[in-house]
Parts: sequence; C-alpha cells; structure tokens
Amino acid sequence: MTKFFLLLFSFFSLAACAGRADYVLTSPDGNISLEVIQSGRGAWCYRLSASDSLVLDTSLLGYRDTLGRLLPAADRFKLTDAKRQSHDGVWKPVWGKRSSVPDRYNELTLTFTGADAGETFGMAFRAYDDGVAFRYLVPEGSALKAEGLTESTRFAFNGDYTAWFYNNEWHNIGPERLTESDGIRQPVMTVQVDTALYMALHEADLRTDAPLLLRSVKGERAFCVEPEAVDLAAGYLSAWRVLFVGRTPGAMVDSHLLELLNPEPAGDFSWVKPGVAVWDWRIDGAQWEGFTYGMNYSSWVRMVDFAAEQHFPYLVLDANWYGPEHEAESNPVSGDKAADVKRIIRYGREKGVGIWLYLNDVGGRRYPIEETLSQYASWGAAGIKYGFMTGSPREKNLWTQRITALCAQNKLLVDFHDGPVHPYGQMRTWPNAVTREYCQAQLDAHRVFQPKTFVTSVFVNMIAGPIDMNNGMFDLRQGHTTRVDESQPVPSTLVSEAARTLIVFSGATVIPDIPEFYRKYPPLLEFLSAQQMPWLESRTLCGEIGKYIAMMRQTRDAYLVGVATNEEARTLDIPLDFLEKGVDYEATVVEDGDDAHYLTNREVLKVSRQPVTAGSVVRVKLAPGGGSCLLIKKKMQ
Repeated sequence: MTKFFLLLFSFFSLAACAGRADYVLTSPDGNISLEVIQSGRGAWCYRLSASDSLVLDTSLLGYRDTLGRLLPAADRFKLTDAKRQSHDGVWKPVWGKRSSVPDRYNELTLTFTGADAGETFGMAFRAYDDGVAFRYLVPEGSALKAEGLTESTRFAFNGDYTAWFYNNEWHNIGPERLTESDGIRQPVMTVQVDTALYMALHEADLRTDAPLLLRSVKGERAFCVEPEAVDLAAGYLSAWRVLFVGRTPGAMVDSHLLELLNPEPAGDFSWVKPGVAVWDWRIDGAQWEGFTYGMNYSSWVRMVDFAAEQHFPYLVLDANWYGPEHEAESNPVSGDKAADVKRIIRYGREKGVGIWLYLNDVGGRRYPIEETLSQYASWGAAGIKYGFMTGSPREKNLWTQRITALCAQNKLLVDFHDGPVHPYGQMRTWPNAVTREYCQAQLDAHRVFQPKTFVTSVFVNMIAGPIDMNNGMFDLRQGHTTRVDESQPVPSTLVSEAARTLIVFSGATVIPDIPEFYRKYPPLLEFLSAQQMPWLESRTLCGEIGKYIAMMRQTRDAYLVGVATNEEARTLDIPLDFLEKGVDYEATVVEDGDDAHYLTNREVLKVSRQPVTAGSVVRVKLAPGGGSCLLIKKKMQ
C-alpha cells in the first residue's frame, strides 16, 4: 500500500465518519466510554475516551471490497438490530497470574441486513474496566459471501503520544512519537498518553486470519490494520481488536483482558501444571570439578536430581536429541538418542520430574505430527518445545493451533520458539499452551539484550501473555567460558538474573544454568525454589517503561518480589501493603553488592533479614543493570 493511498484513505475515513454518537458503551466502572457512530455518508466509526479524555478520535470500522466499497455501508447494509447485555462473573484459570479473575463487561452487538436476501453482518463491542474490544462477525445462517475483502479498521489517536512496539528478536522499537512511526509496526503497541494514562493495542481470539500488523505514515497519528485478504461467510469471526487502558503501564501487564476475550476450554485440563524447568541447551560444555556437562544422559541425570531436590517440576531437552534438527532425515521418534530419552523420562518419573522434548518444524512436518506427539505421550513426556516454524503468518497460526490441540489431546504442554505467532490469550482455551518465545531469549543476542531491553519488553511483549525469556543465568564470569553454544553471558547481575525469573510471566520458567552455579548462592536458589506455581496473586508494584519494574507474586507459602532496573543505578521504596494485615512476616532481602555493575562486577550480592508487616516499606538499592529479590514468609511462632 503506497503512502499516497494511505493519506487518501486517511482523508476519506475522517470525512466519512464525521457525525454524532449513535451508541455509547461504557465500562462497568464508568471510566471508559466507547462511542459508535454512523456518519451521514453511511460509514461506521468509533471514538474512545478514558478518564474524561478523548484518546482515540473518530476511527473507521469494517471492511473494503476489491472495488473499494465499505462493509457495512448504508447504501448496501441497513442496521436492523442493536442488542445490549452485561456480564458479571468470575474466571478461575487452571493457572495464571492469579487464581481468581473478575469477568465484568458491557456489550453491544450491531446486526446489519444486506440488500440481497438473507445477507447479515455483525459488529460486537465490549467495554471492560481495563479496556475495550471489538470484532466483526457473520452470523450462522447468513447468506453473505464475500471474497478478498480487507479490513478497514483504524486507530486515530487524539495526540502525538509516545509508543513502543514489539520487534521480534531485537530491542523494542521506541520510545517514538506516533508521528515518527513509518511503515509496518507489530503489536503489542504500548502507548503513553500522559503520566497517568497508558494504552496498549493488540488482538485476542485469533481464529483463521493472519496475525495483526499495523501500518502508519510518518507525520500521521493514525494506524490502520495492514490489509490482508479475508473471505467472509456464515460463521466467520474476526479476532478481537483490543485496546487496553490503564493508569500505569503495570496495570496493563496485570490485566487478563486477552484471556477473557477467548472461549472457555473444552475438556479437562487439570493435568496442566506450571512451574520452573531446568534446561540442557546452555549447560553444554560447562565444567565443574572434572565433570563436563553435555546434552547427554549422564548430564540429564544430574539435572533431574537437582530439579527433584529443589522441587522444580521439569527438565527441557533441546535440539538435536534425535539428530541434527534441520536435516530432513532426523527422525523425531526413532533417531539418535531416542533410547536415552526414554530412559531419562523413566528416571524423571521416579524423581517426580517431567521431561520436555524439543521438536523442530522440519521433523514436525516431514513425519506425521499426530503419530509423533502420540509417541511422545506414550513415552511419558511432559511437553514439547516446538522450534523454527515455517510458512506464511496465516499458515503458522493455523499450524500452531493444530499442534496445540494435538498436544492437549495427548496431555502435553507446549512452548513455541523461534519467531512464534504472537500470544493472543489462547492460554484460556488451551491451558497447555504455557509459553512462547515472544521476545529475545536473553542469551541469544548480546547485540540487543541489554538491561533496558528487559525493562522495556516486560511492558510491551508481556502484555500479550506468557513469554519464555530463559532468564536466570548464574555463571556471569567476565570473558568466555567453556560452554558450547554461548560462552559469554548476558550483561546482568546475579541478583537481577534471579529477579527476572519472577518478573517474567510464564507457565514454564526455563532457567539455563548448571546446578552447581545455583548452589553457590543459597539465598538466590531459595528464591528460585520458592516459585511454586500456580500463582495465587500477581501485581506490578511500580515501574516505568525502559527504566525499572517491581513485580510481586504470591504462592501458598510465600510472597516474592522481583525488582530490575536498566543501566542506571537507583534506589526504590517497595510498600508491602499486599501482605495480610495483622500478620507478622520475615523478609529475606537480596541486593546487589555495593560495587556491583552489570558489565564489570556481576557476581556480588548482600543479604539481609528483617521483620515486616503490611505497613512496612522496604528500601532496595539497585546497581546499574541490577536487581533485588524479596522472599517474604510468615514468622514462625
């Protein structure tokens, strides 16, 4: 699409949508207002206000056909029904950021009838306390059939706000002013309206369409959905276009808006257990007292023993266990180390540790995927890590859905890596879809993964859902080590590495180091071992995009707080008002050493213990690129 067409489209879209509000939909708390408008020329549009401020100006809705005609438009489709309803319920996820989630919204559904008999088309709008969403639909039984349409949805922001964007395996794009954006941008798009108002743009419940892309023109404040041809027929449902609203960026991180917009699961998922996993990929080549770790049975046994000792539920076996992963002749069932894999699965079962198996897209497609996953289940595997998926974005989305469903059928957890389809709340429908590498795994690219990358991506990527970042490297020696795949660790500090494992939301927190390096630092290992999911509660306590974040997560036995900063040293006060009132606790506080630095002095720390209550404030000092870890438990009587 040329810039000229976009500018022309922008002009006609605004002209088409000038008009009064025909319908107003407010959030249950009354703070958010969505206006749905039909212009005098028949086009349908919307406006969005939050905290009494207009944040999205008049923006076009619907589709265009190959002749450029709008759907719905007054000359061809008439509004025949407007239905309102409200919902006030509670979602209790199998696992997630908290054990109980309010599910409250107001909904408006508009139905349009076409000039030809039986043609119907719909638009649904929802307003929650933390954002709004809308989608397009063709009702069951409708005679509407239209091929090659492109979505016309626009997001016309009411100011030149500041934005950040997902950027694959690179540092996030931003901060940039909306008028500085030019060309394709990927969601999540996080927006700062002012110091007390933030927004984010993404999608939920993606079905058969390609994943969302956004397009902008330099100098403009509006973004449109990148055109991708779709066919409309009875039963069609677009993805929800989702606009988060929060007073802080952390409020959007803590939101469940995407999951709530997905269907309830079908079937029993009580077998899904989230938790910390050890991993064989980064240990390869590590040496300790005469033992050299590798991706082999003897090393796996040591890792399983360590996982059992620390009550970590999983070990992840990565690539090449069945042969070179990118070679067509590598059979993902019978190849290479399959016999040892079956042995370690049996050994892990004895120790209470489940084993994940890597599967590359080459083996996933060349060999019958149904048989492969069924075989893994028969061996007793706990899950699969699926890598390097190929195909168009739409094809990847459909293949991802197929694999997820097959894994559920075989009671396998699943983690998608290497440029996966972005999360869109699917963990509600498929609780076995526990994480995705929708980020830069932090040991893979020192060119981009810096402290500022972490404290940006948690406010952008993590809004989409659980992500697999592989934090928690404890071998942070200067210079190169003996490891095979990556011999130089990420710029960070020990304490920050531990804190990041908690801050990052994932149903499989995959930690990359060998047992001995974790055992070197008992207070930090205790912090890792205390991460016993599922979480009862999670809360972003404070944070600024690109600067710092403090995250609290609650287990049955403890409260944990992880704090991380960018390249700047800082001191933060952490209120403990999330604790139960009237109860005495003890906090173990781990901080960076006094002269710690993420580039020059990574492996120093200090530990203190102090009595605390719900009225306490803990002050933590963070080194450049550093962090802090708090483990809070009830005082023993």
